[in-house]
Amino acid sequence: MLERLALWVIVKGRRAMWRFLFSVFLVVACATGAAAGSFEDGLSAYERGDYVQAMNHWQPLAAQGDAAAQFNLGLMYRHGQGVPQDFREALKWYRKAAEQGHVWAQFNLGVMYRHGQGAPQNAQEAVKWYRKAAEQGSAWAQNNLGMMYEVGQGVPQDYQEALKWYRKAAEQGDMPAQLNLGVLYDKGRGIPQDVQEALKWYRMAAEQGDPSAQFNLSVLYDKGRGGPQDYQEALKWYRKAADQGYVRAQYNLGVMYRHGQGVQQDYQEALKWYRRSAEQGHAWAQNNLGVMYEMGQGVPQDFVLAHMWYSIGAKASSGDERKTSLENRNHVAAQMTASQIGKAHEMARHCQDTRFKECE
Repeated sequence: MLERLALWVIVKGRRAMWRFLFSVFLVVACATGAAAGSFEDGLSAYERGDYVQAMNHWQPLAAQGDAAAQFNLGLMYRHGQGVPQDFREALKWYRKAAEQGHVWAQFNLGVMYRHGQGAPQNAQEAVKWYRKAAEQGSAWAQNNLGMMYEVGQGVPQDYQEALKWYRKAAEQGDMPAQLNLGVLYDKGRGIPQDVQEALKWYRMAAEQGDPSAQFNLSVLYDKGRGGPQDYQEALKWYRKAADQGYVRAQYNLGVMYRHGQGVQQDYQEALKWYRRSAEQGHAWAQNNLGVMYEMGQGVPQDFVLAHMWYSIGAKASSGDERKTSLENRNHVAAQMTASQIGKAHEMARHCQDTRFKECE
């Protein structure tokens, strides 16, 4: 049978790449006297969950042109707090605040145009408002503007501009921008490849807890890119990402325990991490679980469970990966009775139907 080894892939982590709607109120009222008191009263009402009362305090201020109140109304309409959710109303109030230079309103307006919320999707408008917020120093907007340049949405693709905006955000400590900057250097996209720079930015994001950066940093140590191969460091960062549920890190951690890389060989730990990855749908982890059951590594030898995991892995994969799982299944099936094969197929169906809650 064939075991799939580690999945050495540098990933961007789309989850972390985009900043989404900002959900913290600007606490400073722009007016004085009674108006300032009304703003603060609205803030107090909001903080105790009385959204209707907060709306009653902020609505008059917003109508009078108070940008902070306008932003807050936009936020409440966006999230349906005290009012029915209404993206068009949210967009209207964000625009009023944004046109007065309110940086978070500008950012949120960009997000809504980017995703077609309250108006038809419009990448050019998204870029326009991201740029306004970015030029005021918003790291979130700088990161998103960098992404628009990197993928060529609303602007011609321009890696140099992407690099510029990612760097501005990254230097402010923005975690997604640090990750994205690391990927540009790692892949050499529009710039000379520089693994040392990639490692530097991955580490900054990893130390802030980003699992994609932790995984990418692990891969560099694991493969000896940017410095000597260091399994101990690789293991450390894989574990941090794996503990956050990062499926590729869980798989690679299983591989390292399976082969004793940077740690004493431990089939039980390998099984644990393969299983966690497999239960998230990772086809190579599913195949490798099959291998361990077939060979009796860390578990009693069990051809039925091996066949089950091979079947699940084959269904979840394609190409050479699927071919490997099918070859492995055929190999173990040759040592099984028809009744055992039937049971394995039924177990595979039940495992998937229960979303991996009842597999063994």
